[in-house]
Amino acid sequence: MKTIQGIMKLKNRGEKISMVTCYDFTSAKIVNETDVDVVLVGDSTAMVMHGHDTTIPATIEMMATHVAAVRRGLSKKILVVDMPFLAHRKDRKTVMESVDALMKAGANAVKIEGGNGQIEIIRHIVESDVPVMGHLGLTPQSVNMVGGWRVQGKTEEVANQVVQDAKNLESAGIFSLVLELVPSDLAQKITNELTIPTIGIGAGPHTSGQVLVFQDILGMNPDFNPTFLRKYMDGFSMISGALNKYTKDVKSGEFPNGKESF
Repeated sequence: MKTIQGIMKLKNRGEKISMVTCYDFTSAKIVNETDVDVVLVGDSTAMVMHGHDTTIPATIEMMATHVAAVRRGLSKKILVVDMPFLAHRKDRKTVMESVDALMKAGANAVKIEGGNGQIEIIRHIVESDVPVMGHLGLTPQSVNMVGGWRVQGKTEEVANQVVQDAKNLESAGIFSLVLELVPSDLAQKITNELTIPTIGIGAGPHTSGQVLVFQDILGMNPDFNPTFLRKYMDGFSMISGALNKYTKDVKSGEFPNGKESF
């Protein structure tokens, strides 16, 4: 199984890091047999698997359930899990109980969104021997504050703040940093100035690695087509076609045949 330390060393070797967001046992079994480096159980499960419009409805209980399911199918990969909305903004005892629940469900690390206001609790979590991944740029849990799914860091002032936040997070002990929807040159600057790896989503080609959602890579949602997404197959058409063929065979009596009967 790959290790946190091994992932950190990939940046030093100039080897790009592949991270995939995954939410369930069946998908995890597939990812487990691939060359993917890191798996994330993202709070985007609230949207992808539960049909919500944002990540805000995700809870610790929801995240722990998905972590446990993914871990049962995943034996060879590092598993990171999102701390959901406000879970890291409560009193220290409650935060650590949430971290404890996620780690005992099978995670190897937690991911925490934001810079300002998170440093003290991130440092405490790291000092408690729990690896932490940071997340800057567009932080989906802040969608109501930033006014939607918009590129962050376009102005010099905001860009400088993101750079400073990244440095502060590294000082607090994070082992890697997700950069979401930031200009490519800003992501490159941050990647060059940090010693830890950066993982981009909509942040250009200069980060230490990339992350996409399992269902998005496989093209399972024809209505989701952001600029940053590359679909590697038309999963929606392939799956719906298979289901239609199955239904046709059932209705025609072709399925099951003699070989498929006892």
